[in-house]
Amino acid sequence: MTARLADIAAQAGVSEATVSRVLNGKPGVAAATRESVLAALDVLGYERPVRLKQRSAGLVGLITPELDNPIFPALAQVIGQALTRQGYTPVLATQTPGGSTEDELTEMLVDRGVSGIIFVSGLHADTTADMQRYDQLRGQGVPYVLLGGFSPKVKAPFVSPDDRAAMHLAVTHLASLGHTRIGLAVGPKRFVPVLRKIEGFQKAMEARLGLAPEESEELIQHSLYTLEGGQAAAGALIGLGCTAVVCASDMMALGAIRAARGQGLKVPRDVSVVGFDDSPLIAFTDPPLTTIRQPVQAMGQAAVRTLLEEIGGTPAPHSEFVFMPELVVRGSTAAGPAQRPSHGPAGDSRP
Repeated sequence: MTARLADIAAQAGVSEATVSRVLNGKPGVAAATRESVLAALDVLGYERPVRLKQRSAGLVGLITPELDNPIFPALAQVIGQALTRQGYTPVLATQTPGGSTEDELTEMLVDRGVSGIIFVSGLHADTTADMQRYDQLRGQGVPYVLLGGFSPKVKAPFVSPDDRAAMHLAVTHLASLGHTRIGLAVGPKRFVPVLRKIEGFQKAMEARLGLAPEESEELIQHSLYTLEGGQAAAGALIGLGCTAVVCASDMMALGAIRAARGQGLKVPRDVSVVGFDDSPLIAFTDPPLTTIRQPVQAMGQAAVRTLLEEIGGTPAPHSEFVFMPELVVRGSTAAGPAQRPSHGPAGDSRP
């Protein structure tokens, strides 16, 4: 018990005597201090005494997919910092292959008495998932915000990048460089961001290159959002004669570069590659990656601001806040075959 008091006191930044007074329901403790002690109990995984089991004002859950993709830690950092500045304690719950499911993590957070939850790229983005889980959460009185993806069945605020606009930026950039055979490497078709990227890609291909949707359909490859997934998808697209590949994540784009090199091609001399996210460190790859930058800072702050309004009793409308991405041109894109000068290849000739 003494060790537990010491742990809680250290976490809350108060004395062990104060922790004891809070746990025993004694008077003479400021409300803010009491909340700090209760939040420390929750963070350390200790069971609250029955009489203290009211909802904490201090904890906000953040559920993300696996952290292998650098975009998710980047979002978690922005959201965590924004919550901390507002006096809340973020609790990060990460899904890992074979680990806890989104529903299990949600239940764990609700049991901990969180004030609200932010879901990043969760089941709300999967068109085949049952959306009733979110209605049930609303019924439990837990506010939440959904980041990435959209469902008309979920009456909650959503925060998303403009996936259609992202593909328009990428295709326009590559078409202006003279590429006429542009491929798209994306994730599984059941996800809303994938469907939106396909729609944006096909519209841009029609507007810029005159390809009807059924013609550009064959230039789309579905795979996993991993380096290996990007390698497989890009390998197939290069086999179809694509001189440029747009990828749905930076990790896939690194796989696309590997695929090109595996076929003895050089990036960007023979194949141009565009990523998506502008993940940390992606500017330092070889070659530095041209990518579509997600407005991570703005989206993370908007998600927190919206959630705290809900917690404060001002429900946000059932709407989607859509943020415009930005094209960041670096070294992985160059002139296509039609635009190359006759005296030699364009672009970087590094292997």
